[in-house]
Amino acid sequence: MPIRWIRSVKLALLMIISIPCLTGCWDRLEIEDRAVVLGISIDESKKLTQEENESQVIESAPKTDMVHVAVQIALPGRIPLGPSESGGANSGSQGTVWVIDVVGHSIDDALMNLQQQISGRLFFGHLRVIVVSEKVARKGLENVNDFFRRNSEVRRMAWLMITKDNARKLMTAAPKLERVPTLYLIATLDEGIRMGKFPKDYIGVFWSNSVKKGQEGFLPYVELRKEGNVEVSGLAIFKNSKMVGRTQPLDIGGYMGIKGSNPAGYRVFVNLGGAEKTVMATTTHREAKTKPSIKNGYPHFDISIMLEINVEEKISDAVMISDVEALKQVEKDEKKKALKVYSNTIKMTQAKGADIFGFGELIRAKKPSYWNSKIRTKERWQEMYKEKATFEFHVSVKARRVGMRAK
Repeated sequence: MPIRWIRSVKLALLMIISIPCLTGCWDRLEIEDRAVVLGISIDESKKLTQEENESQVIESAPKTDMVHVAVQIALPGRIPLGPSESGGANSGSQGTVWVIDVVGHSIDDALMNLQQQISGRLFFGHLRVIVVSEKVARKGLENVNDFFRRNSEVRRMAWLMITKDNARKLMTAAPKLERVPTLYLIATLDEGIRMGKFPKDYIGVFWSNSVKKGQEGFLPYVELRKEGNVEVSGLAIFKNSKMVGRTQPLDIGGYMGIKGSNPAGYRVFVNLGGAEKTVMATTTHREAKTKPSIKNGYPHFDISIMLEINVEEKISDAVMISDVEALKQVEKDEKKKALKVYSNTIKMTQAKGADIFGFGELIRAKKPSYWNSKIRTKERWQEMYKEKATFEFHVSVKARRVGMRAK
């Protein structure tokens, strides 16, 4: 009897342990039943359309401008999987994705209206790009940030970008090198990071910087060209959740230099005394260190930047790269131009009261007593950064390589 009782207990325990392992697929959802969202564009819409009557909003909606949302959904079995199927010169993007437009009072309302129009459940696990028009960004991204931040399916490695004109055009673009517009946008930004043309600024980084007391967020500012290609033409600068300005493309290099971001890939022409005595130098490496202090009662920052450059090209044989004086002149000219770019980038962000560099966070970390007694809030730092903060640059340039041929 004791042996039988022990066997029965063991069998019961084995069954109890096995039951949870048998319920692993209870909430499964077949991929054919999902509408996989690859990209979303958000524009302003002042026209009241039929979608407003189909809205799930109970009673009267707020009298605000509606949003026009375009969703790029992957078509099952149409996404290219190998080199033989890549390239969009013939078929374009219409054969691989389905772009649907919808209007709503908010992002959540618009996507709810969209869900009523398609059979599959919207799935944001593969969402890679969110494009917002400049008009919407200047009014504020509170609703955009709130919706996507609370959605557990949205990856923090996705890209959020601002475009000058209509954002929907980027959802329907047909680039020659890629059949899926969203993948082309991602490849453009990733290639910019690899070449040292743009810093890593995924949507998770933007959200993190935006909520800090001593820092503001920024996003890539992109423009669509005639052939369907996309150009990163600057940084969209934010103050709280509103876009307050944009930089020029060269200012991206200024930001990366002040932050010491690598790799470095910006080029500059150096005149050594005449139109034909011109060489092109490329920055290959940066090192930056910022030392905060309190000067005359206000924050002061000493920024030391070291640049390594390559002399890559010369216009004519009149330039003698092997000449030590010529290399010193190249270094001197590069230093002068770098100081100008860094200074102008700082002044531009100060004029907007938007500290995208995180100098306020340095004060919080290194000078906590000053922060707690004089600043304390994000709004107070915005004012102090704009009116009272001072900066001093110390730039050194070293030409490391001059190529295989010196003469």
